[in-house]
Amino acid sequence: MDAKEREERKEQKEHKEHRELGEHGEREHRERAEHARKTPTLGCRILRRRVRVSPSLVEAARGLPLANVSDVMNRMSGDGGLLCPMHDGTPLAGAALTVRTRAGDNLLVHKAIDLAEPGDVIVVDAGGATGTAIIGEIMVTYARRRGVAGFVIYGAVRDAAALKAQDLPVFAVGVSHRGPYKDGPGEINVPVVIGGMVVMPGDLVLGDADGVLAVPALEAEAVIAAARAKQAAEAETLRALREGRGIERGWVDAALARIGCAIEDG
Repeated sequence: MDAKEREERKEQKEHKEHRELGEHGEREHRERAEHARKTPTLGCRILRRRVRVSPSLVEAARGLPLANVSDVMNRMSGDGGLLCPMHDGTPLAGAALTVRTRAGDNLLVHKAIDLAEPGDVIVVDAGGATGTAIIGEIMVTYARRRGVAGFVIYGAVRDAAALKAQDLPVFAVGVSHRGPYKDGPGEINVPVVIGGMVVMPGDLVLGDADGVLAVPALEAEAVIAAARAKQAAEAETLRALREGRGIERGWVDAALARIGCAIEDG
């Protein structure tokens, strides 16, 4: 083999290697792109809701006093007393469609309204900031047309007078006339935290004059049954008081004795 032939073979080998490397690089690029498409970006993503409390359970829970539901959940969950009704007081009941957004931005809240199913409650974790409103009258009106059952806003709202005059439940931390930005980022159908209360996509969300409470979707049936029993027991206690009948109060002294409380005679 002469020098010219050896040089030609060397060039052919190098060309083959470059071609194979190019094909490998293109394949790796495609694989990375596909992986990125299938793996939404943390902090800016819209996920599919995999669990949703049934409409029949929502109806069964509607109108239950929130205090009774809280009691049977051992008083461990709640909005921390931060959320107030901004509407006419109509009780709230529905399935959670969760949104996490940065303070003062409602781009993902708009998308949540577009995605909402009838009976959904849009629960927005906006960090509890009240300097800028997240929703107002126009968004609430559009959401009503979409069949949304209500809003829980861990942040502020605006158009307060208009919201107070209507019956679509809206709970929020406060009011601000300053309107929101629409730049993102944000997430839909992720766990959110509302005043220390964790809300999962699809949870049963209830609200009345006492605030807002989320009930895990898979435990909703048992919680509703226990809350109904609690409601019936309290109704009987109230009847006894109004009729002047005696009620058992021995538990007070028993509890004081248990903690060693000294009671002075006389």
